[in-house]
Amino acid sequence: MSYTNEMRESIKKVNATRAKRLHEEYPQLTLEERAKILSAFHPDHKDEAFRKITVGPSKGEKAPNEFVDVLESYPLESPDEIDLNTIDYDVDILIIGGGGGGSAASLWAHMNGANVLMCTKLRHGEANTMMAQGGIQAAVSETDSPQIHYLDILGGGHFDNFPELVEAMANDAPGIIKWHEKLGVMYDKDEKNHMLIKHGGGTSRMRMHSARDYTGAVIMRTLKDEMENRKIPVLEYTAAIDLLLDDEGKAAGALLWNMETKEYKIARAKAVIVATGGFGRLHIQNFPTTNHYGATADGLVMIYRAGVKLAFMDAVQYHPTGAIWPEQIVGLLVTEKVRGLGAQVLNIDGIQFTYPLEPRDVESAKIIKECLEVKKGVPTPTGNIGVWLDSPLIELKLGKGAVKKNLPAMFRQYERFGIDISVDPILIYPTLHYQNGGGMINSDAETSVPNLFLAGEVAGGIHGRNRLMGNSLLDINVFGRRAGIAAAKRVKTVDIPKKLTFNHVKKYVEELKSAKIPEDRKSPVLLPDYSRIEKRVKRLSIF
Repeated sequence: MSYTNEMRESIKKVNATRAKRLHEEYPQLTLEERAKILSAFHPDHKDEAFRKITVGPSKGEKAPNEFVDVLESYPLESPDEIDLNTIDYDVDILIIGGGGGGSAASLWAHMNGANVLMCTKLRHGEANTMMAQGGIQAAVSETDSPQIHYLDILGGGHFDNFPELVEAMANDAPGIIKWHEKLGVMYDKDEKNHMLIKHGGGTSRMRMHSARDYTGAVIMRTLKDEMENRKIPVLEYTAAIDLLLDDEGKAAGALLWNMETKEYKIARAKAVIVATGGFGRLHIQNFPTTNHYGATADGLVMIYRAGVKLAFMDAVQYHPTGAIWPEQIVGLLVTEKVRGLGAQVLNIDGIQFTYPLEPRDVESAKIIKECLEVKKGVPTPTGNIGVWLDSPLIELKLGKGAVKKNLPAMFRQYERFGIDISVDPILIYPTLHYQNGGGMINSDAETSVPNLFLAGEVAGGIHGRNRLMGNSLLDINVFGRRAGIAAAKRVKTVDIPKKLTFNHVKKYVEELKSAKIPEDRKSPVLLPDYSRIEKRVKRLSIF
C-alpha cells in the first residue's frame, strides 16, 4: 500500500523545498513558548480525559480514565479460595516481567549470589525493550559528563523528576555501556573503534549510542542469552496476578496463573522485583500505541494493592513520530533517530513548522496543533491525518545510502508497502509510547513495601513528566541492576516467609466496596481484548 495520488501531490511540494531546507535551521522554542504549546495542545491537558483515584495510597491523585478503570478493579482470584500453604516455587528472589528490566535484575541478582526465578506472561524477551530502536544515552565523550546528562534529564522532565533517581541513572550510565560491551552488545563505532554518538530530542550533547536502529533488540537478545548461559529459570506464559505479603506486610512472593494450563501456582520469595512495563495497551484517549501486546498495567495494579504509592500517572508520553500511514502499521514507532540523523518535520505544503529535536511532548504538541488548528496536515483515506518526516533529507546530509545503512529496520518496514524512505518522506502523527509515572522507589529501586523492588517503566519519578529519547533503555538497565543488587543483598538477611497472606488484597476489596466500585470490573487485564469491533483503536481529534 503505497502513497495515494493526493499524498503524492503533497510530496511534490516536499521535494520542491528540500534543497532550500537543507541549510535551514528552524528555531527552538523558549521555555515559555514550550509551556504555552503544551498547555494548549498536549493530550495531558485535556481535563475530561482524567479523573481522581478514589481508593488506595494515591487516593485523590489524577490519572487517565482508562487506567483508573483498571486500578479500581476487583482481583481475578477469590483470595479465600487460594491455598497458600502449597508452595510450588521457593526462591530467594521472584522477578516478575521478562523484558530488559527484569532480565537485568535477574542477572545482577544472580551474579550477587541469589537464587532467582523469573516469570513472564508472554515469552522471555517479548517486551517494549525488544521494540526500542533509537538508542541508549550515556555521557562518555570528552565534551559531556554525567552532570550535564543529569541536567538534561531534569529539563526534559520539566524539573519534576526525583533528583536522587536522576543522579543514579546519569552516574551509572557509562558503566552500563561497558557492561553491555563485555556481554557482547555491538554498538555502532567508526573505523577507529570509537563510539558513534548522536543527538536525541531535548539533549544538549550528543550521547546516543545505537546498534543501527535495532538497539533494543540487540540489548534484549544479549541479556536473554546471558540468562540462558547462567541457566536462570524462566516461567513463560505464567502471569503474576497478585503479590503475596507475609503477616508483617513484607513482600513474600506472588500468585501466578499458568496461562496454558489455567492453574494457579504459588511462588514464595524473600524479595520480589516487579518489572512489568507500562500501560500502552490500555490505549489512553483512544491513541494507537507503539507498545507490545502485554503492556496492560498488571504490575501497577499489583503493587498498588500492596500499598505502593504512584507518582505522575497523569503524565503520558506520546511519541511525536508514530506511523499514521500505511494503515497496517498505524501507531508503530518511527524512531527518533530519523530526526537525529537530520530529517525535518513538514506540513502538507512542504513547510517546516517545528524544530525537529524538541523534547517529545513539545514536538507532539506542535504536530497536533499543525494538524488540528492550523489545518495543514495530510489526510489519509481512512480519516486520519499526519505530517511529513522528510527522511530523504538524510541522504543529502550524509550521502547516498545513509538511510538504509543507519535505519535498516525502518527501511524494511516501509519497503514491505512499496515505500522507499530514502526517496519519499514518512507520514507520521503522535502515538502513545510511554508511561512517565509509576510506583515510587528510592535509589536502590525499593518501594515503601519492605523487600519489594521495581525496575523499568513500572517505576515513576525518574523521568518526571516527560522522558527523553534513549533514557528508557538506560532506565531499565540502571534500575534493573540496582534492584538486583539490593535485593540480593537483602535476602541474605531475610528469613523464609513463614505465613503468606492476601490481607492487603482483602483490605483493598473492602475499599472498593465502600467506594461503590462496580463488582464486575476485574484486573489485571493480562491481555488486551480487540475482539469487539467498537474496541478497535482509531485516532480521534482530542481538542
